[in-house]
Amino acid sequence: MRRSGSPPGVRVREATLADVDALVAMLVDVAGEGRWIGTEAPVDVERRRRRMVEEVESDDVIVLVAEAGGTPVGQLGLRLAPYGVGDLGMAVAAGWRGRGVGRALLAEAVERARTAGAHKLALQVWPHNAAALALYERFGFRREGYLTRHYRRRSGELWDAVVMGLPLD
Repeated sequence: MRRSGSPPGVRVREATLADVDALVAMLVDVAGEGRWIGTEAPVDVERRRRRMVEEVESDDVIVLVAEAGGTPVGQLGLRLAPYGVGDLGMAVAAGWRGRGVGRALLAEAVERARTAGAHKLALQVWPHNAAALALYERFGFRREGYLTRHYRRRSGELWDAVVMGLPLD
């Protein structure tokens, strides 16, 4: 069943252990692009798989999957800290960006975080990811800081990050 706000043909739901291999494969593809997420190629697939299994089984992490025709096209991880803040990270498959997948994942994450009692969501995003920045701002996230030359990439480059937050109370 498609949730309200999801693009046609896309369903957002909580991930299960049966999704792990497909989610890891999607993450490997997005990482291979080298622009959108912190994870870089080459990805240690077995390590990432073990971590994904732990997250799916955890009481402190919500893993959401957006699927189209039974195939994952996006994923969002929401780690709930005991002090009430949910840190999130998201990836959307190439070919599905700009079609509402990120919006649908984010809408579900906000709802789940509120239900779990979080008072705030937080994230970091690359400053060159204009589409993601615009999406988060449409949801009410505000820029709370800027990390200059913070993340060392495998190439040796040092990338900046925008810190964003969304109060839920």
